[in-house]
Amino acid sequence: METLVWIIHVLAALGIIGLVLLQHGKGADMGAAFGSGAAGSLFGATGAANALSRATKILVIVFFLTSTGLTYFAVSRHQKPLAVPPAKEAPSSQAPVSSPAGGKAQEIPN
Repeated sequence: METLVWIIHVLAALGIIGLVLLQHGKGADMGAAFGSGAAGSLFGATGAANALSRATKILVIVFFLTSTGLTYFAVSRHQKPLAVPPAKEAPSSQAPVSSPAGGKAQEIPN
């Protein structure tokens, strides 16, 4: 399931990049008014912009939903309870103690 969400996420990101690059900036409307060829397109001057912005809006919504889904998968993977091993006993009953002068550790018998 997570792999499917990743594939949709990447495809949505690539689609957003492509659609944003296809759209005209605000300054392109002035060129269309003087006959640069955009006015004679399939959708008309504003129809193409509306179709591209609607498609971009849909892909952005899909991108945010898949981002939320991937976040859910990441959080649920790390919230599994961890098995804590029991503490081991010391191998000997004598614990090393360091001297106050910073010398070598000495073993003190019980």
